[in-house]
Amino acid sequence: MAVYLDNSATTKPCSEASAAILNMLEENYGNPSSLHKLGINATKTLLKARQSIADFMCCERDEIFFTSGGTEANNLAVFGAAAANRRLGNRIVTTAIEHESVLNSVNELEKQGFEVIRLMPDRQGHISPADAAAAINDKTILVSMMYINNEVGSVLPVEKIKALVNRSGAPALIHSDCVQAFGKVDVKPKKLGADLITISAHKIHGPKGCGALYIRRGARIVPRTFGGEQEKKIRPGTEASPLIAGFGAAVDALHDIKQQSMKIKELNAYAVEKLSGIEGIRFNSAPDASPYIINLYIPTFMRSQTILQELSGNNEIYVSSGSACAKGKQSHVLTAMRLSDEIKDKSIRISFSRYNTKADIDEFCGALAELIQKHPRKNK
Repeated sequence: MAVYLDNSATTKPCSEASAAILNMLEENYGNPSSLHKLGINATKTLLKARQSIADFMCCERDEIFFTSGGTEANNLAVFGAAAANRRLGNRIVTTAIEHESVLNSVNELEKQGFEVIRLMPDRQGHISPADAAAAINDKTILVSMMYINNEVGSVLPVEKIKALVNRSGAPALIHSDCVQAFGKVDVKPKKLGADLITISAHKIHGPKGCGALYIRRGARIVPRTFGGEQEKKIRPGTEASPLIAGFGAAVDALHDIKQQSMKIKELNAYAVEKLSGIEGIRFNSAPDASPYIINLYIPTFMRSQTILQELSGNNEIYVSSGSACAKGKQSHVLTAMRLSDEIKDKSIRISFSRYNTKADIDEFCGALAELIQKHPRKNK
């Protein structure tokens, strides 16, 4: 039986999301912009999904803007904030361990003349609030910091940024990529002090191709695309009604965060105990990282891509060598953490969801121990 431990890349859609999507495809298929009954019914479904997400985040419904996913939402936040505030300053502060959709966006802005400060992590993926304080000045127009890192699970000090921005007198908007946090910990704008928050459906057992950007009422960003009146012109174009309905259904189906967190912490502790019994294993994730993610070094002569292919092909065990968006490239996160090439080349990520069990961990650890024994690291 297959063991799926790549939930940070994507999750299996829950039955509630699948049913909502099918209903929109086969029954409630009207264009939400149409004024007839079928269109109005579709609009009602979108409003319900928007309200479900807003209620879960403790914000207002009109602060949720649907996108095609986390990447588009991150691009919209970064480029939109920079364009809106350029007359107020030129500095952007972010971290070196952001998702590629943020890193590549600020790289492009740097080419356009913006000053970009990239905060470096320590060897366990932590970002220092003191470093952030030193980087934020009165010319800072955007601070973009993810809440939970997608590769090693480190929790970044997002909640401290608002006070640092206020102290510096900066006109900065605060953006947080909460794709790996939403549905796992409280993602509440007021608590985080964020003006812009990115979330995604397919990380919480919803469909791929749908995400959202929270924009605090009163915060101004410039749109990236132009067209009709949809999403208040922030993200125009016919809404992906089936996917949005699935997103809303997945949110409604989320379990109590505290109870789910307890279960995942127990699963994480069990996995760490079992993995610690395999000689040579090293954990790249810090003890205080999100329990949903464990990044670890495997003592074998094979590189991480080969390791995951061996586990997949021979055992139907599915893990990752890092961010799915990196397409197998060497991890920029582990590089920023200043880990050796040996560790970077032979590390994998396992990530949990509410559907995982201790039996999955047993299967994984057994297969991993067998693989290491069969293909041990060669002494130099």
